[in-house]
Amino acid sequence: MKYVYLGLCALMVLFAGVQYNDPDFYFWVPVYLVPAAWAAVAAFRPDVLRRNVPRLGLIATAILAIVGVGYYWPKDAGWWRQEVWWESELAREGMGIMIVAAVVIVVMVGSLLAARRTLR
Repeated sequence: MKYVYLGLCALMVLFAGVQYNDPDFYFWVPVYLVPAAWAAVAAFRPDVLRRNVPRLGLIATAILAIVGVGYYWPKDAGWWRQEVWWESELAREGMGIMIVAAVVIVVMVGSLLAARRTLR
């Protein structure tokens, strides 16, 4: 799982990096870097995620990401088609927050399962 987390971390850092020319980069860069940080912690210091406060922070991040998916869900018809998201900033933002939620959920579930295995 360490390599999965590293890949997810790298992906989120790349997503944050391409926000440099976005007018609302100050919002989207942290949105992408927070899951990158969680993935890095899961890769390099998984024991940290067994503690209550970090685990609650990760769960809170997952809840916020899921709420964000509901808020940023693309309103464009056929938003998943390239010709739509290529032109629509809102469709790209919606897909970005979906990816953020997926990354945080993978890290959360993976860390909870790993903690459960160590209890046995």
